[in-house]
Amino acid sequence: MNPSSASDTPLPDSTGAFGSIRGDATRAGMASSADETMGSAHAAVHRMAQAAHEAVDRLEQTLGAGSDRVMDWQHAYGEMARDQVRANPLVSVGIAFGVGVLLSRLFVR
Repeated sequence: MNPSSASDTPLPDSTGAFGSIRGDATRAGMASSADETMGSAHAAVHRMAQAAHEAVDRLEQTLGAGSDRVMDWQHAYGEMARDQVRANPLVSVGIAFGVGVLLSRLFVR
């Protein structure tokens, strides 16, 4: 055991004539390899985030166009239903009553 060692491990130090040079070179190689790995990981994460952002944008455009069509249909059929109710109010009340009775019988059981 090396008496100048700061750790209390029973393993010998590798601070021989070539040990520290080899260790420094290995650490430098590992650091550069780690830097390259981190750089490529960062680039991959950036590409994935960009792809996800583009997919969300496309989905938003698709849903926006679809919701506009649904709103247009709702407006058109709503106007048509209002016109029918104004033209035939008693028939509308009778249909509403019949649908209410039918739904109550379905859900009460």
